[in-house]
Amino acid sequence: MTIAELKEQLESLTEQQKQAEVNFHQIAGAIAMTNQLLEKAEAKESGSKEDKKDKKLDIEDSTETVNEEVLKEPNDLGTHSYEELVDANEELEKSLLRANADLDNALKRSLTEVEKAHKYGVEKLLVELLPVIDNLEHALNNLSEDATKEDKEGIELTLKSFESALDKFGMIPIYPVNEDFNPEKHEAVTMEKDENKKDGSIGNIFQRGWELHSRIVRPARVTVIKN
Repeated sequence: MTIAELKEQLESLTEQQKQAEVNFHQIAGAIAMTNQLLEKAEAKESGSKEDKKDKKLDIEDSTETVNEEVLKEPNDLGTHSYEELVDANEELEKSLLRANADLDNALKRSLTEVEKAHKYGVEKLLVELLPVIDNLEHALNNLSEDATKEDKEGIELTLKSFESALDKFGMIPIYPVNEDFNPEKHEAVTMEKDENKKDGSIGNIFQRGWELHSRIVRPARVTVIKN
């Protein structure tokens, strides 16, 4: 994933987080308003217990303060019964819990993406350096007879500098000596026989692999023993 793609994804998550916060505050406000209506309904019912079951609440004076857009009710609450207000309040509380969960999930996604950006934001650049290291290793292992000690030391120093730079960013080499073949970390180039080794183990290593914070960015290229 490129830096631009990570930036775009983080912007999207930030927008989701903002929307979740808006929903959370809207529903919380609606619950507060509904609770006020319930208190008025309870006070009114306590003064007229005889016809409590059939009587409707008259709360026309309170409807001006109700946020109709948040409650999403096309009609006034003035004709709603006490039981209906209780049900509406329960639904709003459930909506508040869902909005709170959405907000929490948006925050967790944002933190996860930021953590990934810190860990893997330079992955593409590091992978581009691997062929350079391969060439240095090849040159070191195939020095001509005319090569001087200074030539060898110069290549070794350059190779070590590159390896040190990769190590600072969390790149770890995969060099599976005396290991069994693992398809998640190794790429089988060919099969070979070796009576001194068991089937399924690794024979020769053509090219070492690399992993970045436990993510395999390049498997090691190896031969697999099959007698």
